[in-house]
Amino acid sequence: MDVVVVGAGPTGLVAAVALARRGHRVALVDDDGGPTGSIDGDRWARRGVMQFHHPHAFRSQVVDVLRTEIPEVLDALLARGAEPAAPSDGTDPAPTRPGDPLPPGTGLRCRRMVVEQELRRVAEREPGVTPVRGRADAVLDERGRATGVRVGDRRLDAGLVVVATGRAGRLDDHLRARGESADCGTAYVSRQYRLRPGASPGPMTMPIGAVAMHDGYTAIAFPHDAGTFSTLIARPPADHRLRGLRHEPAWDAAVRAIPLLAAWTDPERAVPLTPVLPGGRLRNTYRGQLDDEGRLPLPGFVAVGDAVCTTNPVAGRGIATSLMQVERLVALVEEHGDDHAATALALDAWCEAAIRPWFTDHVATDAAQSERWAGRDVDPTRPPTSDLVVAAIAADPSLLAVAGPYLVMAALPDSLAAVHPRVQEIYASGWRPPPTEGPTRDELAAVVASASPDAATALA
Repeated sequence: MDVVVVGAGPTGLVAAVALARRGHRVALVDDDGGPTGSIDGDRWARRGVMQFHHPHAFRSQVVDVLRTEIPEVLDALLARGAEPAAPSDGTDPAPTRPGDPLPPGTGLRCRRMVVEQELRRVAEREPGVTPVRGRADAVLDERGRATGVRVGDRRLDAGLVVVATGRAGRLDDHLRARGESADCGTAYVSRQYRLRPGASPGPMTMPIGAVAMHDGYTAIAFPHDAGTFSTLIARPPADHRLRGLRHEPAWDAAVRAIPLLAAWTDPERAVPLTPVLPGGRLRNTYRGQLDDEGRLPLPGFVAVGDAVCTTNPVAGRGIATSLMQVERLVALVEEHGDDHAATALALDAWCEAAIRPWFTDHVATDAAQSERWAGRDVDPTRPPTSDLVVAAIAADPSLLAVAGPYLVMAALPDSLAAVHPRVQEIYASGWRPPPTEGPTRDELAAVVASASPDAATALA
């Protein structure tokens, strides 16, 4: 069967190779020309993908899909210095020696750019995949079925069109219902660094790196591959006083003031690798395969990845949920063959059960965090949101037995209902998660103002 995959991010690349290895002829459409210079260089603008150079952590679900579908990519990433990350559910897998397979449940610390470089390297060499440079302008259809896409003045015919265009894609706006959307209530700025030769990483508080929950904002350090790492400051978007963080002097002053980030970015330990990278306004979104009438709009067309679901990237679930969808899609194509309507309907039903709950969870937790950032206290009479359950582990470590599987996405968010009464009891006692030592948001705003003329204007 001829397949067109639109979008060559991680979702589209894995889908294209996985389908080709099952005997399908795949055209992979993307308007990005790839890295500047060698494919494994450090320069790749990846225009239109805002989050490309921002921090990423790759959960065990990503490793599992790569191990199943494209194991040579996993090997290449480890050879390039990607670091295995143990689960955060309380288990502790055996250490991995070079060349040993990764234990089940292991994630990966790596830059997204490096992951895409290795995926693209395989896709460009895969016999059943034909890369097509250009922008897909329209999904083509005849007699109520998708028949391919138009790329400029070129027609690409196919029995199945897979749209993996990401959160900003508009190719299928006229086909599917608009879906649901909620503001994440978070804006962030990040920067990548490289450790100096012989330098050790900064302090770690969890498998993905280190997180510091401050009074009114969050600071995170993400180790990556080959001695690279990112630092990030997430804050309420309504607090304009911190907009100046996008300017290098203000960013450097803020990083020096936050103990966790100061330790990681000490000039004796690390040097900047990128400019300061502001993030765009973020939304949690969910959009199924059906149209406004609840019907399948076009058999032979299916959407996957961020085109279906996006969640607050601070939790690092985006590529995991995307590749879970790819794995399910590939299995359904094998099961239903040319019955593309059955494939799309089955994928939609599976996503409702396995993917939508993560969207719903983020909508609730992001709204609750926004309330707390605005100064509202926890209401212990209300069922706790997932982040409050996780925070309460500090007060009662036995909660990890239930929260651990949720943390590694081995159990859906509703599994936490089993400990809601205990968590409510903890918060009703007056316990609250203590903020990490460091400046409050007001104090951080003053630091930013002193270093950034733009921020000083915002304070006036």
